[in-house]
Amino acid sequence: MFKEMRKSQREIFGEDIKLILENGEYGVLATSGENGYPYATPVSYVYINNAIYFHCAVEGNKLENIRYNNKVSFCVVGKTQVLPEQFSTEYESVIIFGHASETSGDEKKDALIAIADKYSPDFKKEGLAYIDRAINKTCVVKIEIDKITGKARR
Repeated sequence: MFKEMRKSQREIFGEDIKLILENGEYGVLATSGENGYPYATPVSYVYINNAIYFHCAVEGNKLENIRYNNKVSFCVVGKTQVLPEQFSTEYESVIIFGHASETSGDEKKDALIAIADKYSPDFKKEGLAYIDRAINKTCVVKIEIDKITGKARR
């Protein structure tokens, strides 16, 4: 179903993958829609409970595509450094293949709290108030992971 990694000597696993996902500033969500074209967009996200969560508006291309075909890919690039004299780059990245779905109830609120904690940790009280005001105007999508791979050149 999924191809093997070409440069398997660079494959990373377990804790290395988890750290990239937990520390990543953003990820790129790839979906496909009715027109057959791929659609990739950067999103703020959180990795909790072995799943990816991100928030978005309650309508738009991402949601239309997910409703059409809930199979998605999600990529996070960690630290990079160009090595010009070697014509190469040090890098670390994770690619996820999974199924996306909209969340609701406690799962939705817990994900929003986790996102606020990740991106605004010094504003807990304000974040909770913001979530209470915006929760009905916000969609939270969960990506359940079917396959995850990591790769690094360090």
